[in-house]
Amino acid sequence: MNQISLFDNANFHDTNSENGIFGQSESRRATGADLTMPLAGRLRPGSLEDYVGQKHLLGEGKMLRQLIERDQISSMIFWGPPGVGKTTLASIIAGHTRSAFINFSAVTSGIKEIKEVMKTAEESRRLGRRTVLFVDEIHRFNKAQQDAFLPFVEKGSIVLIGATTENPSFEINSALLSRCRVFVLKELQEAELVQLLTRALQVKEGFGNQEVHMSARQLHAIAVFASGDARMALNVLEMAVLNGEIGSDGSITVTDEELEQCTNQKSLLYDKTGEEHYNIISALHKSMRNSDPDAAIYWMLRMLEGGENPLYIARRLVRFASEDVGMADSNALQVAVAAYQACHFLGVPECDVHLTHAVTYLAMAPKSNALYVACEDCKREIREKAAEPVPLQIRNAPTRLMAELHYGEGYQYAHDTEEKLTRMECLPESMRGREFYHPTEEGQEAKVKERLEKIKQWKRAERD
Repeated sequence: MNQISLFDNANFHDTNSENGIFGQSESRRATGADLTMPLAGRLRPGSLEDYVGQKHLLGEGKMLRQLIERDQISSMIFWGPPGVGKTTLASIIAGHTRSAFINFSAVTSGIKEIKEVMKTAEESRRLGRRTVLFVDEIHRFNKAQQDAFLPFVEKGSIVLIGATTENPSFEINSALLSRCRVFVLKELQEAELVQLLTRALQVKEGFGNQEVHMSARQLHAIAVFASGDARMALNVLEMAVLNGEIGSDGSITVTDEELEQCTNQKSLLYDKTGEEHYNIISALHKSMRNSDPDAAIYWMLRMLEGGENPLYIARRLVRFASEDVGMADSNALQVAVAAYQACHFLGVPECDVHLTHAVTYLAMAPKSNALYVACEDCKREIREKAAEPVPLQIRNAPTRLMAELHYGEGYQYAHDTEEKLTRMECLPESMRGREFYHPTEEGQEAKVKERLEKIKQWKRAERD
């Protein structure tokens, strides 16, 4: 079986050739020279049998497994977080397919390289040969670069396999996306990561030729730390073994203290401009809206620990205070604004407790979206209807001309009445009686509702 190097700029490879990169890798393993490679690279599986995870796609009888085994693959997108096997799966397909295989990196390639590769693929098509083009990090290509693939996918010159950590709905052109199947790769389960780590200690490509002492509990700790990322798990294992205590017999023992040093800083999956950013801020909003302070604190700190600007989080809390709490507890807005100011004064890491304070207050506050509904309803009215003139009675008349045009005529000053109310209409004539704000009975808004109903009753009685 032959395999292409997965990180070259644009590598062309005939998968039926005897001199493929994978064959060279096997040779290097035999001589031990490839042990200088990172552990994750040495253990990259070359078959579906060795592949760990993604049983929902690659289990017996599953569609993607059948497509690979029958060599009936079509253009597809692998979407999933880092370290779940997107590139590895593409390399396995390269080993199974009876096609020319080209590896392409979106990081280092542009339109020129795309055209060169497409020219080669088109020549192969004319000779009756199919080309599989793997594009790593395809979301990094701009629209023009993605469009360059489109005619060749349509003609069948290439079978495109793209790998991305970003939501294809947002990052892949709709025309190209409509011609590809999207397969979602999931984070590996802890048991799957433990299986992978155990194998790394047993096989010769890993540490099988060395006597390494690690407990099942330590392997489980690495799996938990890796959060579904196989590459991270193997990197931590390699670091722990290389820094382990060497005994007189040459064996290596990994202590808890050494393992703790390897896992004291965790790189959380959190892209401040990508989909995960929006997923987590959505989780924070919905947790507070559902009055779940524990979940709200968790998601807020996930953002903060992932490197998010605390002022961004604080701004979202200010928005939430009016959108989801509103008049049910107007103090919520004051708490949110105070948290923003605290974040501005202190910065990280000190402001974490202030954000926790605000998030907890907002989660536990009574909820009302009446202000948000009123705001959206009124905006829709303004956009869909003609702009109505301000009624004359509530216009100011600072000049004689304006007074002669009846500006301010009929104005009633509420403070001059005992009730501090008048029956003067303030909306345009065509909108008389239109209501936007409908208070709820949550928290303090119940009192607002009661007062508003009394005001409306008084005005109706006065008009009658």
